[in-house]
Amino acid sequence: MQLFRTLCIVALTVVGASAFEYERLNKNDSVLLVVDHQMGLFQLVRDYPPEEYKNNIMAHASLGKVFNLPTILTTSAETGPNGLLPREIIEMHPDAPFIKRQGEVNAWDNADFRAAVRVTGKKQVILAGIVTDVCTAFLALSLVEEGYSVFANAEASGTLNAKIAADANERMRGAGVQVMSMFAIACDLMRDWRSTPGALELLPFYDQYMTPYGYLTRSHAAAIGNGTIQPGESV
Repeated sequence: MQLFRTLCIVALTVVGASAFEYERLNKNDSVLLVVDHQMGLFQLVRDYPPEEYKNNIMAHASLGKVFNLPTILTTSAETGPNGLLPREIIEMHPDAPFIKRQGEVNAWDNADFRAAVRVTGKKQVILAGIVTDVCTAFLALSLVEEGYSVFANAEASGTLNAKIAADANERMRGAGVQVMSMFAIACDLMRDWRSTPGALELLPFYDQYMTPYGYLTRSHAAAIGNGTIQPGESV
């Protein structure tokens, strides 16, 4: 009997392992959500330095422009301490639906927001918000419940400390949310440097928002244009 149970467990484990399906981002079936990246709430973020986090939320918003994704902006009670959305994001997406929620904490509780997401017809949702454990997680879990595939940008979601962020990300992963870096999201949407958008569009994007990669490409260009192999380099 014990042997039978063991064999059953092994069989179920093998079946479960083989059942995994890698869902990749599809730029033609994705919508980008900018959730409560407000200047008041920004001051709650302690898991990233302010300069780095500002760069992260601008990069998140810019993904919509680079990949021509339908983009939806939303704020929560912006006339109070939560504050306004940075003007750079609004100017980046002047024609995007902008849902100004008056009280709903979870954006999915707002009928106008739900309608804006549904009218896109997209099945994959890329989102980030402040704070990770509330504005990002609550919405991500609601979207999963609604049948969407959800991809949370961990770098553009911020909260009070790293422990809270880790717990929120674990909660989302447990529900099937893919928690990813900005670079991973961009690369998954692009898939091939020869694509459009590809190297031509993404290398300037990385130069602006991902300094290490930007300088990597600059140094390569400089080496091609004006480089000289120094003694000891060609090892």
